[in-house]
Amino acid sequence: MLAYTDQAKSSVQLLSEFMAKGSEAHGRKLTFSGVGDRDVYNICAPFFDRGEPVIAGRVEHRDNESSEVMFFVERRGEWVPRNGAPVFALQDPFVAFIGDELVFGGVEVYFDGDDPHYVTSWCTVFYRGGSIDELVPFAKGPLTMKDIRLIGLGNGRIGVFTRPMMVDGARALIGYAEIGKLEELNEDTINEATLLRAQFLPDEWGGANEAHLLDGGLIGVLGHIAWMEDNNIRHYYPMVFAFNPADCRYTPIKLIATRGLFPEGPAKRPDLVDVIFSGGLIRNGDGTASLYTGVSDAEAHVIDIPDPFLEYERQAKR
Repeated sequence: MLAYTDQAKSSVQLLSEFMAKGSEAHGRKLTFSGVGDRDVYNICAPFFDRGEPVIAGRVEHRDNESSEVMFFVERRGEWVPRNGAPVFALQDPFVAFIGDELVFGGVEVYFDGDDPHYVTSWCTVFYRGGSIDELVPFAKGPLTMKDIRLIGLGNGRIGVFTRPMMVDGARALIGYAEIGKLEELNEDTINEATLLRAQFLPDEWGGANEAHLLDGGLIGVLGHIAWMEDNNIRHYYPMVFAFNPADCRYTPIKLIATRGLFPEGPAKRPDLVDVIFSGGLIRNGDGTASLYTGVSDAEAHVIDIPDPFLEYERQAKR
């Protein structure tokens, strides 16, 4: 039987628990080319489009946040831009399949008119279509809200995970709402989401990055949890939890990777060295899963780990 929670744990406590268990996993860097001297990071997991695996990735120069999202395909061990694929002026891409339709999204960033390096606000935008070549915009989230994610449910409805900031004394909380069709995705339905109040301590934050439909109607949530120490040094950890949409209860967060499991490499800034951003997860069907991540806001990596959602499915059957 699943053990639900009503009390948040700190990132430091979660890290201590993860380190105590140990891990023999080792991440590996993905090679991207065809983008000049720009970095590719905060990728999604590969998804099939027109019969071949495709990765969407955030592409930008090391010294600014003026980003593009591009679609990449693998050629001779390297990921290269897909010929003729659209390019979006977005950050942090994500995908979901609702029925037979592809839903793609990212973060639209607004810069100061006098200072192109100063971000004034942002919002999550959504596109839909039969393939990446047919994507058309259909929805936007509220200003300053990232990490809005969708999942098709077994009853035909659509689950929506949200991430409002600065609410009830907390830096950020995850929320959950349901809609009957994509046309109902709007700021009102997003703002009315039920809040998961026992996920983060008030001075920490996180969000959902991807949702998986599990056996028994549960939702497995891949996300991140973060905290900030002195001098604005950020720490981001990939995490998971199980969510029951029938009663909005959820299990405690557990970490699934840390920066130390990935090869050493550059960082966009010194305060971003310990940042692992969950992009997406492929369940391999053999007890393992492949986690695709952004690393230190400069690179894209993948790591093979034990499937973190199997435990929830086993517990739900007991």
